[in-house]
Amino acid sequence: MQRSGGQVLVESLVALGASRAFGVPGESYLDVLDALHDTKGRLDFINCRNEGGAAFMAAAWGKLTGSPGICMVTRGPGVTNASIGVHTAMQDSAPMILFVGQVGTDMMGREAFQEIDYRAVFGTMAKWAVEIDDVDRIPEILARAWTTALTGRPGPVVIALPENMLTSQTAALPLTGAARVAEPAPDAATMAELRALLSAAARPLILMGGCNWTGAGQQALQAFAEASDIPVIAAFRYQDQFDNFSPVFAGEAGVGMPAHVRRLITQADTILAINIRFGEMTTDGYTLLQVPVPVQRLIHVHGSDREIGKIYQPTLGIQAGPNAFAAALAPVNGSWAAWRAQARAEWEAGFDLPPQPSPVDMGVVTAHLRDVLPADAVLTNGAGNFTVWPNKFYKFGPKARLLAPQSGAMGYGLPAAIAAKVADPARTVVCFAGDGDFQMNCQELATALQYGAQPIVLLLNNGIYGTIRAHQERHYPARVSGTDMVNPDFVALARAYGMHAERVARTEDFPAAFARAMASGSGAVLDLDISPEALTPRQTLSQMRAAALKAKETA
Repeated sequence: MQRSGGQVLVESLVALGASRAFGVPGESYLDVLDALHDTKGRLDFINCRNEGGAAFMAAAWGKLTGSPGICMVTRGPGVTNASIGVHTAMQDSAPMILFVGQVGTDMMGREAFQEIDYRAVFGTMAKWAVEIDDVDRIPEILARAWTTALTGRPGPVVIALPENMLTSQTAALPLTGAARVAEPAPDAATMAELRALLSAAARPLILMGGCNWTGAGQQALQAFAEASDIPVIAAFRYQDQFDNFSPVFAGEAGVGMPAHVRRLITQADTILAINIRFGEMTTDGYTLLQVPVPVQRLIHVHGSDREIGKIYQPTLGIQAGPNAFAAALAPVNGSWAAWRAQARAEWEAGFDLPPQPSPVDMGVVTAHLRDVLPADAVLTNGAGNFTVWPNKFYKFGPKARLLAPQSGAMGYGLPAAIAAKVADPARTVVCFAGDGDFQMNCQELATALQYGAQPIVLLLNNGIYGTIRAHQERHYPARVSGTDMVNPDFVALARAYGMHAERVARTEDFPAAFARAMASGSGAVLDLDISPEALTPRQTLSQMRAAALKAKETA
């Protein structure tokens, strides 16, 4: 039986387990779109409004479900728009496959219309970038791409699809399923050495992260940490991967790192780092551990050998998947109970906040959300100072999830929330967005409308690019340049997209407004009146400026 390249690709994706493809249609992959016509209900195409939004949705899908998020875009302008999602998936270590239409093989190398060398452009951005020039090789390359996206350190794969290759006929059979690849597991001798290192510690610490945990792996790690009474902190924006209500959980190492988390890392004598890549935010600019050999004894566990020793040389490196490693752990004993108890107490104390100088006090708002959101709620955010609220002042239980970009990409939160609603329409999904962040991808509200995937959006509207303004006031005080915004009527905009929307001007009005948003069957946008003064929970804009001016005077 002869099939077109597009048919083989789509039928293979169905067999691999893909159920959604996020994208913007393009003439360069019409044969794929035609094949998708026959897979409705099995593999559905989610028609987005910008390739950047589509790629964010695919990246978030991979992070949420553990299965590669599928994105389909056209060549040239389409794929350059989508590149932001590839970069985000790479920094998040999230599985994703981006399919890109390409010029025909007979035109390559001539700078044909919208032609790009995808291997060159994405070679350092993605985990693997490849072009399929021979229609017979679609099953082979697609099988490799799926496995590559999922194994080792998960990440994005970019596959270019020449137009004439897709329309060619082939006798090659579609894939019938995905390869089953077991996680690498530690051996008994290595685990014995690990137990000896931990048992000899005075101040042990577990630092964990990544999105490729299973429920069993998470439970095994939590059981070990609790039985051993060792404090646990999460890497930047991965605090949803460990039960925050556990007595051993002590916070997140990321942007705006609390002082007690910084002290935990610097004062620990032994750190068990599991499934993390030691990013800039988690290490506070690579200052908390000495490069390349830390003062602390470091046990680094990762599924990819390329991450172990990449920045920090460990006392013991273990190439193992997080779940296989957690299953091999056995409790250890030591005299560090007070160390763990203090860590937990300091994390709990961080929730005590002063009143915020704003018409809507986000400290009060977030406390209300902790009380009323269901246990399996999904919270999302993009980038900005506003992210401190879902990232530092919400408590994630074992069923709750946080979709937030380690890349610090503005505009991620809304597409991620839509992807979460596509994955599970009945689940409560709340997107935190600043006014600048929201406007990066607000057109995707049309995608939400089209597919019945409307989340609740909390729009923190302060009329400025808050993060940049904060840096500005700290380094160039009282010299405002390029950070003020004039915004549209967000309530009218959201209603135009068929959503419930209202302006919330006072803190005391929020509970009723949020109840109406939850009751709405159309999703909601709550436009929250936030003062520019309330840039951080414990320092106002004016205080930043005054401190910077004083420092300049005394310099």
